[in-house]
Amino acid sequence: MESTVTCVLIASAGVLVAALVCLLPGLHIYNVAGIALLVLSTPGGAQSPQSVGYLFLGMTTGYAVLSTLPTVFFSAPDESSVFMLRPAQAYLLRGRGCEAVLLSGLGGLGGIALLALLTPTASFLLPGLRAILQPHLHWILWAIVAYLLLSEWPKGSQRAPVGWRRCWDGWRNLTAGIVTFALSGVMGFILLYRSPVPVTAAHQNLLPAFVGLFAVPAILQNLISRVELPEQHAVASLDVTLDLLAQGTLAGALGGLFAAFFPVVTGGIGGLLAGHATAQRDDRVFLVSQGASKVLYYVGALLLFFVPRLHLTRGGMAWMLSTRWGPVGALGADTLRFYYVAMAAVVASGALSFLLLIPLARLTARLVTVVDYHWISLAAMTVLLVIVVVTTGWGGMLVCAAATGIGLIPILWGARRSNCMGVLLLPLGLSMVGMGSIVAGWLGLT
Repeated sequence: MESTVTCVLIASAGVLVAALVCLLPGLHIYNVAGIALLVLSTPGGAQSPQSVGYLFLGMTTGYAVLSTLPTVFFSAPDESSVFMLRPAQAYLLRGRGCEAVLLSGLGGLGGIALLALLTPTASFLLPGLRAILQPHLHWILWAIVAYLLLSEWPKGSQRAPVGWRRCWDGWRNLTAGIVTFALSGVMGFILLYRSPVPVTAAHQNLLPAFVGLFAVPAILQNLISRVELPEQHAVASLDVTLDLLAQGTLAGALGGLFAAFFPVVTGGIGGLLAGHATAQRDDRVFLVSQGASKVLYYVGALLLFFVPRLHLTRGGMAWMLSTRWGPVGALGADTLRFYYVAMAAVVASGALSFLLLIPLARLTARLVTVVDYHWISLAAMTVLLVIVVVTTGWGGMLVCAAATGIGLIPILWGARRSNCMGVLLLPLGLSMVGMGSIVAGWLGLT
């Protein structure tokens, strides 16, 4: 095994890769990781599996902290940050985009600190917790699905004429949320049973769906938008207290750890549940909590792969890594060292990511002032579509086009974009209760 210093340096290189990825709105670190895995798997690019693991840790940590940049300045969220849009956009339209980015970054640092504090007990606590929850995963998942749909509240203006128009005014966004969830769920079944994506790209089977559901609709919204962004101001200090930071970090930790440990649930959904459970009202607390939730979701899920006696595979990065390497499951000196070095790499990567976040926030703020963000969005769209074609072929482009139509529904009708997570929640939820193959038969997929 490489020395601790070497592992930290490899993880730091992953942070630099993530920084480049985050400068292009809509591009996800999983897309780049899949391409990197293919390159590193060739004879000429062969690396030790451990090196790939620490590189992925750095890439994941860097992305979790730095991906706030495109979410705030370009409104291009991934599945874990869709709930940040409204508070972040409010800051952006007041010229305080840098402040929103740094508040989220502080939450990310708090999340990494909590992961470090949990390190000594993780190998003893988490295996037992998994054994307790395993028999109950099916009904917990369906409870989350029910809450996700039922908590979609009417956003009507209450000004429509009394009658069916007033009824439709109230039910419009509720219907859009349910339709989005159902259609994305059907797409999930198609990708699971009859995917148009070639078998050679099976490790990126969901790539075109997530690009279409989340990234492309947001970029299209930017392209047709006529909003003029005000000048963004660099900040020397943040209007936040230690109490608010602690409140936001703990709330984000609640949602992020739940999302990391529980299958299919993303950081955005975990953050929604935690935000409602802790009754968040302050935008500063919300941004901090979303930053913490995102870091704990992405980084915490990958760290579960390194925990001795657990070896739990959660999240796309862990699944890709599991094709190359898997730490020994038994508790011993070697597995503990792997885990502790992984945590050291995460702490170093988190610190480097935040140090990079400060100048990158100022650079991006200046960029959106000088360069028309329509051109930036067009460049991002081009790169995303090229990646989809190169990685998954024209079958992937077909999936991306269909997913884009579904992803536009919540934007056009005022529903939550998180309903697009039906692409994973519905097939897995039905499979957990033994109905997956039956529903697939009803859809003519088997």
